[in-house]
Amino acid sequence: MPLLELRNIQSSYGNVQALKGISLHVERGEIVTLLGANGAGKSTTLRSISGLVPVNSGEILFEGKSINRTSPEEIVRLGIAHVPEGRRIFPGLTVKENIVIGSSARGHLPRRQMESEVEEMYEIFPNLKRLSNALGWSLSGGEQQMLAFARGLMSKPQLLLLDEPSLGLAPIIVQQLFATIREIRARGMTVLLVEQNANMALSVADRGYVMVTGNLTVEGTPAQLLNNEEVRAAYLGGGKHAEVV
Repeated sequence: MPLLELRNIQSSYGNVQALKGISLHVERGEIVTLLGANGAGKSTTLRSISGLVPVNSGEILFEGKSINRTSPEEIVRLGIAHVPEGRRIFPGLTVKENIVIGSSARGHLPRRQMESEVEEMYEIFPNLKRLSNALGWSLSGGEQQMLAFARGLMSKPQLLLLDEPSLGLAPIIVQQLFATIREIRARGMTVLLVEQNANMALSVADRGYVMVTGNLTVEGTPAQLLNNEEVRAAYLGGGKHAEVV
């Protein structure tokens, strides 16, 4: 049984149909990436999974059970954490306070357990420890993205939804970010990744899907997608020598 399965999902914003019947699955322990241009429906897919966009038809299954009519808060409690595009941390709270808020869906935790879990986040994101008392607004874009990751992980999810994590970040920070994604997976996390940097996404993914205007057009392993001439031309810089970096 896949950890997550979408069956013929259609979603809309008002009269605009954003998803036109997509089906995909994510196995436990995988990193699966959604590739596509702006407006293809990638972020809408994540927002539909996390309950932020209503599903018009089709079915979303998590651990084999439908979550179509489940509230976003309950979806977090079930084990799905969504790190949205643009980070959206709390700028007036400290780094530690932002991290602690990530556990709120789990109810009140004993102080000792909370401190232990915050320290675990500092192990994964060492830069955040020295910034523990810094306010969110004072962090760089890369630091804010790491903080958004940590906050999402504090809900102890089984599935992490990442929406454009590299957006607006310097190349060296992007490299660090994707190293962290690899480490998160090594710790047992399952990830569904939306990312415009197709080369970086395929460097960490087990499988990928390509979206075009609300439809899934191609599915495959990174090697299969790299050998697909249409995918190369559209998303990987084209040419026969496009490579994953």
